[in-house]
Amino acid sequence: MDNILTSTIPMSSNIQELEKAKTHIIFEIIEYIPNSVVIKTIIKKTTGNISAVSFDSGEALSEKISPFDTFIQIIDGEAVVVIDRKAHKLAVGESIIIPAHTRNIIEAKVRFKMISTVIKSGYEEVSLDGIS
Repeated sequence: MDNILTSTIPMSSNIQELEKAKTHIIFEIIEYIPNSVVIKTIIKKTTGNISAVSFDSGEALSEKISPFDTFIQIIDGEAVVVIDRKAHKLAVGESIIIPAHTRNIIEAKVRFKMISTVIKSGYEEVSLDGIS
């Protein structure tokens, strides 16, 4: 079984990447687990990562602020993504970019699956000393 992490909700995570040069059906590599958020790593690099995530109905990720842009695409069900207190309801096939440095919450009114892509490169030129 995957590692179980407990914070405000049970969360299952697998940090091993998917096999390369092999066809995958992303919808099928992640399953729903009652009362949980499950994360399956597709690709994990120092410059970013791609994960498949499933949320059971009623689950949510705590509010957070990421220093990087995050691209979310819904592949099953419906999600509510709250960015700077504005709710966005997303259905299958819809996506949204959560901008870096913004408060966000991802909620499941009904269960859903998504692909999450975080891009960490492109921020090297930004320095706190050089902000004008």
